[in-house]
Amino acid sequence: MNNQIRPIIGISMGDPFGNGPEITVRALADEKLYERCKPLIVGDETSISYALKVAEKVHGIRLKLNVISSPAEGKYTYGTIDLMDLKLIPADAIPDTSGLDEPKPFGVGACALGGEAAFQYVVKVIQLAMEHQIDATVTNALSKEAINMAGHHYSGHTEIYADYTNTPKYTMMLAHGDLRVVHVSTHVSLREACDRVKKDRVLDCIRIANEGCKALGIKEPKIGVAGLNPHCGENGMFGWEEVEEIQPAIDAAIAEGIIIPEKKPTPPDTIFSKALGGWYDIVVAMYHDQGHIPLKVKGFVYNREEKHWEAVEGVNVTLGLPIIRASVDHGTGIDLAGSGRSSELSLINAIDYAILMVHARKES
Repeated sequence: MNNQIRPIIGISMGDPFGNGPEITVRALADEKLYERCKPLIVGDETSISYALKVAEKVHGIRLKLNVISSPAEGKYTYGTIDLMDLKLIPADAIPDTSGLDEPKPFGVGACALGGEAAFQYVVKVIQLAMEHQIDATVTNALSKEAINMAGHHYSGHTEIYADYTNTPKYTMMLAHGDLRVVHVSTHVSLREACDRVKKDRVLDCIRIANEGCKALGIKEPKIGVAGLNPHCGENGMFGWEEVEEIQPAIDAAIAEGIIIPEKKPTPPDTIFSKALGGWYDIVVAMYHDQGHIPLKVKGFVYNREEKHWEAVEGVNVTLGLPIIRASVDHGTGIDLAGSGRSSELSLINAIDYAILMVHARKES
């Protein structure tokens, strides 16, 4: 074990009818993870107990469960999963497939019960972090449809965290290895996303990207700023956003000492190849899919011959918050939940990113 203190990482279980419980159990079956941190699940015993049965039947994983009421009661030793049970999901709500030769997907789908539970798990880990009972938070996927069905009108984790931590300026960062991306806008229509490309917002994202890299231990971050239009608009031929909004934001950032090597917007069809080549430590993307697509092309690998996902990797980090939040970069996997076939790699990556940010914050 290294000499660094193991931080307590609070992990929200995600939608109880999604793949969060299963991939959490599989992630915590990695003995070396306990050398790096103290993982704590916030969720429901009914869901985690079933996930433990699936893990044993499908993967031969045998782990014990330690239900606790506060992080201070955790054992944090390999072989025993520490769980804060919020008691939101009754036993009869989990489909019983135990009599089958092989576990199969639940087939429950998005519902208000799952949405309410997933929302409360997130609120709890935020509370624990704000009270300094845990060092960082990691979130499994929730269903935006389900939490809205439960009456919580948010477009995702990022907005929940911003609201419950009273954070006015924030952004999402996606990461896979050394490829990192932040977004000027995320969960809005493409038409609205174009309207949101304004100097002040672009400048805020550049600043947050710069500070986010420093939070990871990168002392002098190099930032690439994507254009919005094809070929960055060709000086107004295909659009004026680069001239009127993005370039002024870049000029202001450079005046503050932020390093933007090209000193101008970079065409979005080449910026990610340059990032992979080491030109930048992070890219500021102008909208959701502009940033998400390259990350998922790199991190999501499908085996066409065997017809399964070999890797579902990538991390979602919310920058600008007073607490640390990292997340899986995939959905709830409703079509796989209950089968034991979901990949835990993205969750492990998210936990490692959270650990990295804890240590970087303590050293700064």
